[in-house]
Amino acid sequence: MDILHIFSAILTLSAVFAFLNKRFIQLPTTISLMIAGIFLSLVVIGLGAVSPGFANEVSNALTRLNFSEFLLEFMLSFLLFAGAMHTDLKKLAKFKWPILSFATIGVLMSTFIVGTLLYYTLTLVGTPIQFIYCLLFGALISPTDPIAVLGILKRAKAPESLEIKITGESLFNDGVGVVVFLTIFQIAKAGLENVHASDVLHLLLTEIGGGVGLGFLIGFAGYFMMKKIDHYQTEVLISLAMVMGGYSLASYMHFSGPLAMVVAGLLIGNHGTEVTMSDITRDYVNKFWEMIDEILNAVLFVLIGLELIVISFKMSFIWIGLIATIITILVRYFSLAVPSYTLKFNRTFAPNALAIMTWGGLRGGISIALALSLTSEMNRELIVAITYIVVLFSLIIQGLTIERFVRKLS
Repeated sequence: MDILHIFSAILTLSAVFAFLNKRFIQLPTTISLMIAGIFLSLVVIGLGAVSPGFANEVSNALTRLNFSEFLLEFMLSFLLFAGAMHTDLKKLAKFKWPILSFATIGVLMSTFIVGTLLYYTLTLVGTPIQFIYCLLFGALISPTDPIAVLGILKRAKAPESLEIKITGESLFNDGVGVVVFLTIFQIAKAGLENVHASDVLHLLLTEIGGGVGLGFLIGFAGYFMMKKIDHYQTEVLISLAMVMGGYSLASYMHFSGPLAMVVAGLLIGNHGTEVTMSDITRDYVNKFWEMIDEILNAVLFVLIGLELIVISFKMSFIWIGLIATIITILVRYFSLAVPSYTLKFNRTFAPNALAIMTWGGLRGGISIALALSLTSEMNRELIVAITYIVVLFSLIIQGLTIERFVRKLS
């Protein structure tokens, strides 16, 4: 089975699951699709006892698809651009300092605190691993996932100021989190003794600065071309080229592709649609990216559920994963509270804002994809398993209760 057939099968399953949910269940679409994917995984695992060949065929197909590469190198660019396009830049600018502090200071704090607490937890339970690998887990689990957050917040009806903070933070901390992960990953591969502080600083500045700068260039290039014409088919094509060409260019230049897509999406979705597009073009461009967002979200969350087939679990991993879940939630609150109270952001926040942002900070497919990109020498099996448990808890428990949580506290 080639990649096209595998993707076609997953897309078909996504459509069937989405129909059944809308017709009978009425859960948030992303969560229902993931649960359906998990259920299908359990069915395949059960059938594996009767027909090992069938289970192996499904497992091999998912391995061939390579979830980590498929999400990080293909889907992520579309999803971040679409999410940024539909984010109001004027509203985002009102909370720029809290958002930037949460996406930088908060992510770095969370990375090191989660990594340290996991290191001592694993030592206490008799499963010690190197500290640098615990930091890798801290880096991949600290950023909240905009793909998960954006869809669920629409349904939760959180206060607008809170929704903007959570959405903006998620868009930017995703890019920063990937950069932090890649930096620690390179240190882990090369060995700490072979890496200098200047190398780390250069990598961070190149990835972040280059990604933001490239995003501006891509956004303005698209803006310039769209301004010169009024032809919605061509303008949709230009926006598509910005994403695919821009993300490929970022990867080639070793810049942060996620940050480039967020910046380009914000420019086109705000300044571009207001100034360069006619009403007809604006309508087509917005609807095109809404559909891309919905389709890829559906595929992504079914894939998250199906990944259960290829992830190895031991009972000890499950207990560690549950402890890691508690650590992640507590540290999430702490990493929001410290910059908020230190920089006095809390004075302008709505009551219980930090609690809602903590519970609404969902983890998703990006964390799993980053975990799957680890090598076997980095305790990949353990980190993938506990990451999957944290993500499942986040999406199912937090995702299904955030609406009630918001209503109760806001």
